Formats: sequence, C-alpha cells, structure tokens
Amino acid sequence: MKLFKVQSLKLLWTLKPPNRTFHGHPRLLFSDVHSQYESIRRGKQEIPKYFNFASDVLDKWSEIEKAGKRPSNPAFWWINGKGEEVKWSFQELGFLSRKVANMLTKDCGLQKGDRLILILPRIPEWWLVKVACMRAGIVLIPGTSQLSAKDILYRLQASKATGIVTTDTLAPAVDSVVSQCPLLKTKLVVSKGSREGWLNFTEMYRNQSAEHSCIKTSIEDPMIIFFTSGTTGSPKMTQHSQGSLGFRPLLSERYWLDLTASDMIWNTADTGWILTSIASFFDPWVFGSCIFIHNLPQTDAAVILNTLCRFPIDALVGAPTLFRMLVQNDLSKYKFMRLKCCMSGGEPLNPEVMEQWKSQTGLDIHEVYGQTETGIICSVFKGMKIKPGSMGKAAPLYDVQIIDKNANILPPGQQGEIAVRSKPIRPLGFFSEYLDNPKKTAECERGDFYVTGDRGTMDEDGYFQFIGRDDDIIISSGYRIGPFEVESALIEHPAVVETAVVSSPDPLRGEVVKAFVVLSPTFSSSDLKSLARDLQDHVKKTTAPYKYPRKVEFVKELPKTVTGKIKRNELRDKEWGRI
Repeated sequence: MKLFKVQSLKLLWTLKPPNRTFHGHPRLLFSDVHSQYESIRRGKQEIPKYFNFASDVLDKWSEIEKAGKRPSNPAFWWINGKGEEVKWSFQELGFLSRKVANMLTKDCGLQKGDRLILILPRIPEWWLVKVACMRAGIVLIPGTSQLSAKDILYRLQASKATGIVTTDTLAPAVDSVVSQCPLLKTKLVVSKGSREGWLNFTEMYRNQSAEHSCIKTSIEDPMIIFFTSGTTGSPKMTQHSQGSLGFRPLLSERYWLDLTASDMIWNTADTGWILTSIASFFDPWVFGSCIFIHNLPQTDAAVILNTLCRFPIDALVGAPTLFRMLVQNDLSKYKFMRLKCCMSGGEPLNPEVMEQWKSQTGLDIHEVYGQTETGIICSVFKGMKIKPGSMGKAAPLYDVQIIDKNANILPPGQQGEIAVRSKPIRPLGFFSEYLDNPKKTAECERGDFYVTGDRGTMDEDGYFQFIGRDDDIIISSGYRIGPFEVESALIEHPAVVETAVVSSPDPLRGEVVKAFVVLSPTFSSSDLKSLARDLQDHVKKTTAPYKYPRKVEFVKELPKTVTGKIKRNELRDKEWGRI
C-alpha cells in the first residue's frame, strides 16, 4: 500500500484555530517527533517509516515525567464506585505494561503479528494489555463485554486469533465454543480465582520482569482490528495501523480535543468501540493528559453527575444518550468540580438537549462525527461557532465533501452522501482494509472518495449536518447494530417465519431496534405481549443484549420487491413518519 502522506496541507493550515497555544503538547517536548512533524506539514518529508505509540509517545512522556517536566497529576485514574481506586503515572504504566508484554511473549508464546482478542469491561487491565500488545507488535481485537458465545465464536474463527483475554464472567462462553477454534492457544482470565484450562492474568504478569525492549514497528503495521456491523452479513474486520490511530493525533493536534498535560478526560464509551481507543487512549495521551475511568457497570445519571462533582474532570465525552439522560435531572443540585468541555458523538444530538444542558450548566456540547473506518471526520472544536444540529467542520487531514451517486461534489445546501477524498493519496487516519474482504473494501470507494454511507449537507460556511444512514445500520445509544444480526437471532425462534429489523425513533436513545415479525400459524393465537417479551429475551440470549428489539410489531406479511427482497427502506420510512 502506498505510504500515507498528509492529504491537504492547505486544509491543515486553514483549519488551525487562531491564537492557539500549544503548551503541554508533545510537539514542544519530543524534539525528534516534532522535527518530523514540521517537515511533514511543509511537505518536505513523508511520514516516518517506523512508529510505535508505546515507545514514541508513552515512553517519551515517561522520560519527561521522570525529569520533572510534567504536572504531578496521574496519567491514568480508575475508580469502581465502591472505594477501589488505581492511579498510574506514565512511568508506572510503562513498568506494568512491560511486565504484561513479557508475559504475552515469553509465557504465552505470542509473537509480532499474532492476534489477541480482548474482552474486558472498564478495568485497568484493558489499558495494560493494549499498551503491552503495542510493545510486542501483537494485533489487538477489542470486543464489548456484552458479546454472546455465538459472537465470540465468530470473532475467534474470522480473526484466527491465537489468544484471548477476558473475565471469569465470559470465560464459560469461550469454553463453550473453544473446541471449534483450533487456532486458539492462549486463554487468559482476569479473575481473583483460578479456572481450569485458563491462565490467571494477574498472577502471571506480576511475576514477570519489567525489562522489555519495544519491538520496532512500521507505521503501516497492523495494530488494532475492530469488528463493525454491516447491513448484511456478519460484522466486518476493520483493520487500523500504527499510523492511522497512533501517529494521527500527532498531526491532528487540538481540533476535537483541547487538552494539556494538566487536564483530565472522562469518556464513558464501551471498551469495545473505537471511541474508547481514541478518547480514552491515543488522543489524550498524545497531550500527556490524564485518562479518567469509572467502571460504570450501568449508565446511571446520578453516579455520573456525582462523579463530575467529586473528581477534577476537565472534559467529558459521551454518546447523545448520556446527555439526554443527564438533562432529565435537576442539574442545579450539582456543582461540577472542574468540568469545562463536553463532547458528544456516535449519533446526532438533539438541539433541545444542547440548549437544556447549556442553560443549566453553562457549558456547550461540542459534537464530533466519525466512523470505525476513519476515526473523527468532523468536529466542533473549541472557539468555533456552534450551529445547533451541525456536527462541525472537516477534521484536519480530511477533505470532506457531499457527493452524488456519480462521485460529483454537490454545492452547499444540497443533500447527498458524506464522503472523504481518498485518492490519489489515502489520508492518514483511514483504516487499512476490511480484513479478508477485498470486495467490501472496494465497495466503499466511489471515484476519488471513500463513501461513509451517511447522508448529509454542507452549508456555505463548511458546517456539515447529518441527515441519516444511507443504508440500514441502526445507531442506538452510540452502538452500531446490523439488522442482519438481529434478524438471524429472531429467525431461530420457532414462532418466527420471517422478520425485518429497522430503526425506530426514540426520545432517549435517538433510535432503537424495531422488529417486524411474521408469525408461524401455530403461534398466531398466542398472547402477543407475552410473545414479544419472549422474542426479546431470546435475542438477548442469542447475541449481545444491546441488539435486542425494544419494539416488536407483528404483521401478516413484509413489503417486498418483485425479486423477493424485503423493502426495509419502506418500513423505516413508515416508522419515521416519512410515508
């Protein structure tokens, strides 16, 4: 693949906010990275051939910290709401992650290029494993803790992973499918107790040496694979490189995050999604900021509001669902300790929610827009005028346009597909490919553009507005849900003859999963309310619970084309009042 170059130097300079200060940014601290960075921006040099986030960013901050040139706040601060707390400096993070890297390579036998599935909730070990994998050149595959045995089996088989790290809660699900995964050699459980056939993560890494030399990695070497849902078929493997996630924030600077080494950021997203990798790992640590994590087993508004009052959190990142939930409370009762910046992404945020939050807290909510494949595409950065309903302007490195079906750029105000220029040079920040799926990789390109699958408009000032999905993907509370996955689970139930799943409007979650179900004649006289609950429970047990249909409607038949394809767009339009 052609080495990435900066896509548009002109764009990079014109988007730079005026009179910005860059104290605390590694460009002033890492002389080697800074010199490369400036050369790249002036077009005199290609992006460096070798890069590793662990050694080139985290270890540099460790050196700065050791020299007393970084504020005394931690690099990582975790709580569980029950009194337990973990704080790490960059030096401690380095010390512990080297131990984990030694465990993975020496005791578990994993090598550069091997793939490791990581399914953990918001616990410190997730961050240790992630840094350790970078040190060892192991390709990480994060997954949400809500995955079912069926989901895990698919991921193990599709990825050909040789190792997995999870909790004792999900270990039984792994054991139930492990016989079908001959390539899986290493099973590590994060648990206080032991489990037959599993290695105990905590016991093993604590006994390791902290001496480890970070492996040399190319900027194009694979680093992370995300499974992302599609409209048809099973989730795709979206592969990112050392450059697309690790080096990108060195170039993007402060356009969606405006942090310093004295700041602390809290992102509430699930560990399985790319937003956690961006907002709770790469981007804040480029600035030397502290990443705050609450275990947060359930999204509880009172817990979140009280946490903001008790801890010096400067920036809050969450899905629109979070802010919709928070504004339902009397916010005048809460005095936030240090909160000064709020960001929302994953789906559009209702303007009325932004107004309610602003009126009660005095804080704006800055919207960001992106995808697993691209990271942040658009954002409302600090100091930029907020237009309600807009997700901001194009992020640096990206030339974002609204195009038609023939890849022609449309004028301001005209609706089309949101696309990012990908030719002649693929921008840094883009995924490498859909692994083992060249056809799907090619299908997302149209002319000189990568097509997001979302429809939108751009105004005369360059602000983008999201209109809706151009396909059938459902985005509920920030979770991407493919209808095929839900339909496949429903069709396994004996009562279901046929089903179609679409999005349905919801005041809290933005949209939710709705299933239209054609029943088997033997179930036609059943108590429909009871049967609907039965179908919902069935989906929860068959696949990840967040995918279950919160709405169920029983119909005699589904609308279809002459070739027999279900007209999901018709059902969706009816659901959203467009018919």
